[in-house]
Formats: sequence, structure tokens, C-alpha cells
Amino acid sequence: MFKLSEIKELIKLVDESSVQELEIENEGSRLSIRKPGKTEIVQAAAIQPQVIAAPQQQVQPAATAVVNEPAPQADTTSHLHKIVSPMVGTFYRASSPEAGPFVSVGDKVVEKTTVCIIEAMKLMNELDADIKGQIVEVLVENGQLVEYGQPLFLVKPE
Repeated sequence: MFKLSEIKELIKLVDESSVQELEIENEGSRLSIRKPGKTEIVQAAAIQPQVIAAPQQQVQPAATAVVNEPAPQADTTSHLHKIVSPMVGTFYRASSPEAGPFVSVGDKVVEKTTVCIIEAMKLMNELDADIKGQIVEVLVENGQLVEYGQPLFLVKPE
């Protein structure tokens, strides 16, 4: 059986990599993690152990837990605009460690508002908002490696 901490670590590793799917079997348990787009679906199922009893003994089968696939959730972000990374690099929310972030949740942006910096090959590339609206969510952490086309911000268009 997989420990919750192991499952969380595997989800984090898959999320931060370009791997789209991971399947693992361990001690009768099977774990499958898929990453279609940016949504993670986790499935884990325990295989029912077989209990063999000696003729004079009666043994009760051990209880097993089955983790079912989470119910599909409605996509509440379909009306939001995604600002995506134009390159592979390191995401920075501010121009320096002492400076405040370029934008935060709730901030209004226009097409030329700088929202972050992507460092690629020792070059600092400022990324501007490509839409007028309000920042709803920052999807990555400061200093995190990002991939080409990875969503960085969700913006509610005006």
C-alpha cells in the first residue's frame, strides 16, 4: 500500500516534470498519475489479498481500502485567460529578492504590464500581460522551473 506522503511526492515530481503519465505497482497496490494539460488525476486501488486458513483455524479477511478516482469537477477556469511561459526557464515574481512582486492576486493589468521575469540561460526576460484584466491566481512559485507553454497566471478579462 502506498503512503500518503509517497503519493504526494510522486504527484509533485510529475507536476514539475514533462512526464505526462506515471504508473507504479508495489506490494499488490497500483498507482496511476496522469497529467492531461495541467489537471492531475490520481487513481489508487488496493488488490484484495487472499487469505488461506489452516484446517483448524478460521481467519477473517483483512480489511482493505480502495481509493476511488475523484469525482470530475466542473472547469471553473474556462472563462479565465492564461498567461503562459514563452520559454523554458526559472520564474521570478520580482526584479530582485528585496523587491515586491510585479503583480499579485487582485491587481489590474493591461497589455504592457510586466507580470514576471523568466530567466533562461542567464538572460532575464520580462513577460508582459497580453490582456487587460485582473489577476485571479498565480499558478507557480517564485524560483520554480517552468516549461514552454506552461500557464503562469489566470486573468479575468475586462
